[in-house]
Amino acid sequence: MTSTWHQTNFRVPYKDTDRMGVVHHGNYITWFENARTECMRHYGITYSEMERTGFLLPVLDVNVTYKKSAQYDDCIAVFTKAASFSPVRLEFAYEARKITDEEFMNNNGGRAEAAEPFGKLLAKGTTMHMWVNSEWKPARIDKGAPEVYAILQNLK
Repeated sequence: MTSTWHQTNFRVPYKDTDRMGVVHHGNYITWFENARTECMRHYGITYSEMERTGFLLPVLDVNVTYKKSAQYDDCIAVFTKAASFSPVRLEFAYEARKITDEEFMNNNGGRAEAAEPFGKLLAKGTTMHMWVNSEWKPARIDKGAPEVYAILQNLK
């Protein structure tokens, strides 16, 4: 859908590691969720605003492929983009990458966007979501919140 990736940087907190000293595999999904909410916020869509308009965006499916391990205090960038969408579904793609201290401090020149992910690939994945109303019934975002749908269309 969009060729631009949103970049969210952080350092691996100690609580995310296991007894082997590496990040527990389940934490990557939390990282993806944090990066997704920051990506949406960057483009003007916050979850709190969506929920006030009566729309929820639950996860239908999660896929993660693990490539390398991260460890405590590593500098991480999670790159996120909307991969596809329709009036009822929204799919995100993610790449969690280890970056250097310099890249972390530079934060991509102060921009939250990157043309291409960089750094050492740790994990990649996708999440599929469905727009629902407050009764948890499928809802069309283009009808109920056309301003949100317009933002998604502009990301093409």
